[in-house]
Amino acid sequence: MKKKYLSLFTLAIGTAMFTACTDDDINGGNGNPNIPLAELSKPKANPWLAQEEYSITHFNSAQTDAFTAKVKDGTFYADLTKCKTTSSGPVNLMTLASTSPKYMWGMSSDRVSIIDVSNGNFERLAEVGLPGITMKTQEQLNILTSSYSSYLELATAVTGVLGTAPQMSIANGNYVLCDKDNYVYTNAGHIMARYKLKNPNNPKEGIELDSQIKLTPYINNSYTLVGATMTYDGHLIVAAQNALVVLNRELTTVEDIYPLTSTQILTNSIAVDENGGVYVASNNKEANGKGLMQKLICKDGKFSDSESNGAWKAEYDGGPMAPCIKLGYGTGSTPTLMGFGNDEDKLVVITDGAKRMKLVAFWRDAIPADAKPVDSSNKRLAGTFDITCGLPTSTEWVQSEQSVVTAGYDAFVVNNISQTTEKINDKIIGVLAIGPTVETPRGVECVSWNTKENKWEAKWTRADVSSPSMIPAVSTSSEMVFVSGWNDATGWEVTGLDWHTGTTRHRTILGKDNRANGAYAIIQFFDNGDLLYNSVSGPFRVEIK
Repeated sequence: MKKKYLSLFTLAIGTAMFTACTDDDINGGNGNPNIPLAELSKPKANPWLAQEEYSITHFNSAQTDAFTAKVKDGTFYADLTKCKTTSSGPVNLMTLASTSPKYMWGMSSDRVSIIDVSNGNFERLAEVGLPGITMKTQEQLNILTSSYSSYLELATAVTGVLGTAPQMSIANGNYVLCDKDNYVYTNAGHIMARYKLKNPNNPKEGIELDSQIKLTPYINNSYTLVGATMTYDGHLIVAAQNALVVLNRELTTVEDIYPLTSTQILTNSIAVDENGGVYVASNNKEANGKGLMQKLICKDGKFSDSESNGAWKAEYDGGPMAPCIKLGYGTGSTPTLMGFGNDEDKLVVITDGAKRMKLVAFWRDAIPADAKPVDSSNKRLAGTFDITCGLPTSTEWVQSEQSVVTAGYDAFVVNNISQTTEKINDKIIGVLAIGPTVETPRGVECVSWNTKENKWEAKWTRADVSSPSMIPAVSTSSEMVFVSGWNDATGWEVTGLDWHTGTTRHRTILGKDNRANGAYAIIQFFDNGDLLYNSVSGPFRVEIK
């Protein structure tokens, strides 16, 4: 019998899962879009990244989780034994776009690999382990994805492979990027590392560690690194729990350090804009304490928190510790930028730490003259919206450990919390148990920012969609948002929901093979519409025909 368990909080890399959905569960979503998503303003391409999208976690510097590939409507069935795949794990956060459309970088918690993706291929050409990390064998990965009759049986098997604290593997390779010269950056503990091809013209000749730096002396007693990004003027910013560090791309020079306020701790990555803005959402170290949303300025490798340079800070609501999934007392979100180019409103959005979370928007640049005061003591606060995800008012927790997915002025969020009865003491064990063994939380919601009224408005909810593992993503060409999860009838499934109405338009059914557990990774699609699934045992390609 499936039991309910209490899952420990997860690292801030975001998660999403879907269980059996019916369109009868949709609430709202009656409006028609005026402008196709693909024609709306989007983040300015970062010239220091390899590609406009897929070269950094959350797809772009604004962290919108939006991609342009078009994905078919319909129901599709995948035979995982016939899918082209690679091996790595237990977390394969993202497969990065390189400078060549023929190849992608496989970024894992145990290795870096180069993959041939040309002409429908998905073949690993070379790989190398992270500093100090032993690559998992195929036999070990098979143990992680085997079927187990109980949580205890699963936990025993996983600790046999990953040690007494399997969740420590999440501290490696958790935020990654590829720069314009095809160097890839990742972390192993406190080490930031840069890799390159031995021969840029022949990836089969292998990958080598080009440079590394141990950041322990610079991160203000942080336990782990939590994020990384590249500024629009070519400097690498690394986020740790208690500090931000800016480095040169060669990883030879620490150019500046910004320690967080002593009351705050960072559990998520950061967003940047083309004007030097760095967006940081930290949590209070005390239950129910105020978190801090900050805009710093980073130019020429130097941080500034001076208002005269455009920096600002604003508080947001914290809350108690969630019973499962979510980390800390504040936001579970990496900041997401909304509004680009000539768009009327320029915002940065997060979810807050309240038991029943709010979607929170801040004015990220100049505060408009027509801005409506939400809180007279917090002028940067543009608006808040009470998220329900279509769940009953009696639902104690509606909270998320994911970044907000955005396209245009619409925002998509998920609920990651469910009330459970028993405790799971490890994030990796918990995520491997979700679905086949552990009941999952449910509920997603899409809301819209009204630029005329300067406020959030309800769009649609799906109370039947569950969200414990993979990061959702939106196709602006197909106007669908994709989630991944388990249902008891068909097993693992990637599901596409209409961005405007919430109707189910796409299903890729992966079955009950636990290799289809996405374990904190993000959902991706190739330009031809094939699914790129970053599973717990390695990414694989699913042909969508």
